[in-house]
Amino acid sequence: MTKIDIVSGFLGAGKTTLIKKLLKEALVGEQVVLIENEFGEIGIDGGFLKEAGIEITEMNSGCICCSLVGDFGTALKEVLEKYKPDRILIEPSGVGKLSDVMKAVEGVTSGEDVELGSAVAVVDAKKCKTYLKNFGEFFENQIAHAGTIILSRTDEMKEEKLDECLSLIREHNEKAAIITTPWPQLDGKLIKDTIENAKDLEAELMKEVMEHHHEHDENCTCGCHDHEHHHEHDHEHHHEHEHGHEHNHEHDENCTCGCHDHDHEHHHEHDHEHHHEHGHEHHHEHDENCTCGCHEHDHEHHHEHGHHHADDVFESWGLETPHKFTKAEIERALSELDHQEKYGYVLRAKGMVMNAESDKFIHFDYVPGEPEIRDGASDYTGRLCVIGSKINKEAIKALFA
Repeated sequence: MTKIDIVSGFLGAGKTTLIKKLLKEALVGEQVVLIENEFGEIGIDGGFLKEAGIEITEMNSGCICCSLVGDFGTALKEVLEKYKPDRILIEPSGVGKLSDVMKAVEGVTSGEDVELGSAVAVVDAKKCKTYLKNFGEFFENQIAHAGTIILSRTDEMKEEKLDECLSLIREHNEKAAIITTPWPQLDGKLIKDTIENAKDLEAELMKEVMEHHHEHDENCTCGCHDHEHHHEHDHEHHHEHEHGHEHNHEHDENCTCGCHDHDHEHHHEHDHEHHHEHGHEHHHEHDENCTCGCHEHDHEHHHEHGHHHADDVFESWGLETPHKFTKAEIERALSELDHQEKYGYVLRAKGMVMNAESDKFIHFDYVPGEPEIRDGASDYTGRLCVIGSKINKEAIKALFA
């Protein structure tokens, strides 16, 4: 099995620098073939790559999106057959469309024993706005088709400009993992892991909460029982309101409340239906061993109106941010989340954000009244997630602004 990764990006974005970092820190021990198609860069980096034991297939015949059927296809097949490498890195022309490159690779490798990873787009964060304005179609294409977007030169930017760059990128790609942390703070292995399998913090945390929801007992303090009780109360109150009185089924046959009429009609309809369907009379005098199926209907009804779906109870809010925080700021934010009337019932929060006082990241976990804050390894971007019931997303967003 050969893994194929495409590393795209405009001229000067930093593709070759990124590839060097991956080769040195993440792909040691793998047999790697690099296929480049960039005028002016092959000669400069060829020496380094050959010394590192990397085979180079130079393709100077022109832009990759123009030569896909010819040189590129032939070279890629030859590499697969001749070297059978662990991995092929494809660095296409900086002015090609990523979607064209992806289609070409898929066309050549169809039926081969290969695994095509999600494509990477390296974006110079300082030039993001300018490139979108002046090279819209080509630049947007690279962003829109990338599974991972790696921002370069973020350490040279003011935070508000980086935020603006993120917003612009998200307009064209909502799902890609975006690496905003300066490269010197990141190990190549983390970059590789992010490219191959960026973890969804929100999905992780929601899974954890849902598993907990199904395990808790009557002494659990997560707030779910309150929600369930409230739902039951509303449901009961709704029925009481409909009937205009409390219906406790303790009346006898002489009761004149009218419920027996309703019961009789229901009973009659139910009898008639069952008699017609099953050819026998059905009196509702069944016990727990009855196999008429009514209990199943009751269970389904209870499940529909009930409160066992965690995804109906909980909601989540997530944020990715290059903002730098101090530990004191995170401590204050987490203590604020205890105020249910302002933020809703926050059940769980988790995050890893850049530290304003060091090169490390701040990692935190929160359950009501029990915040945990610690130093942690750098992540590919600052991100956090909050999960709870009836949470005030705008207030929480302002808290971490």
